[in-house]
Amino acid sequence: MTVDGAGLLWSEWRGAGRVDVVGVGQCAIDEVVVVDGPPEFTGKKRVVELTRGPGGQIATAALACTRLGLTAAVVSAVGDDEASKLMLEPLRAAGVDISGVRIIPGAESQRSVIVVDQKTGERTVLWHRDPRLSIRVSEVRPEEIEQGRVLHVDAQDLELSTWAASVARKAGIPVVLDADTPAPGIDSLLRQVDFPIVSREFAERHFGTRRPVDSLRGLAALGARFPVVTLGDRGAIAGGREGVIESPAFQVAARDTTGAGDVFHAAFIWGLLEGMSGVRILQVANAAAAMNCRALGAQGGLPSREELEDFLEHARPYPGGSRSAPSEEG
Repeated sequence: MTVDGAGLLWSEWRGAGRVDVVGVGQCAIDEVVVVDGPPEFTGKKRVVELTRGPGGQIATAALACTRLGLTAAVVSAVGDDEASKLMLEPLRAAGVDISGVRIIPGAESQRSVIVVDQKTGERTVLWHRDPRLSIRVSEVRPEEIEQGRVLHVDAQDLELSTWAASVARKAGIPVVLDADTPAPGIDSLLRQVDFPIVSREFAERHFGTRRPVDSLRGLAALGARFPVVTLGDRGAIAGGREGVIESPAFQVAARDTTGAGDVFHAAFIWGLLEGMSGVRILQVANAAAAMNCRALGAQGGLPSREELEDFLEHARPYPGGSRSAPSEEG
């Protein structure tokens, strides 16, 4: 791996799947509650704004991919309730293949209550998932995974995601991971992933370090080709043993940071499929994430390809710009 290795790594594989991206993981419905100031869990606080809309890591990323001109399919599970209709309709309307979404009789679709600070756009997520939404490996055909040029998984159902990643790995399909919370056994999944994109919280808790570059080394040691740690308003850092790329965030008036990570993953996948360099991939991913923060809800501000390219032409990141550096400096 080189410091700018993402584009070089992609050139090793020329897939021709039925769709560009297969996503395996969460679909959800979000209740977004905007309050004046940081959320508190005692006392009372007035709700400034209240809205309900679709979300979920994989569903949002798949929809964001279509906005960027990619085709997508989703393997997930929802309940047979009204919420499932609300969360699946945007995917259906965008042309996402949802034939792999299981509808579980009697189950409740996954729900989240997201409390957003009106002043900063930062959010706290409270979520509930019906255990019946877990999909058994035996219920998924390998062909559902092998139809994509890229596989994108989250870490909610570890057994399913690990199996799907192993199927993709055997088929020579690159695997992208969205992981924000460590869980026992997740190293088995990380060993099957080419492009793990993990949150700062995940990196610190899983590897026991506050130095993102050390977490990158840990991910690389598990087999990652081009690991990424997202750093919120500090942007992202990527790379590993031979060097790192630091890419700053873009400054916007943030209304709601919900879904920023999901959109980051989508734009990363788009850049990967476009054969962009590692530096450029991180730039477009940071830009897309920032753009989505300007609207309320996980899917409220998903940029089109044209909008993203225009934003990149005129917007400026935080001072410092993207830079490469030897990993020893991290």
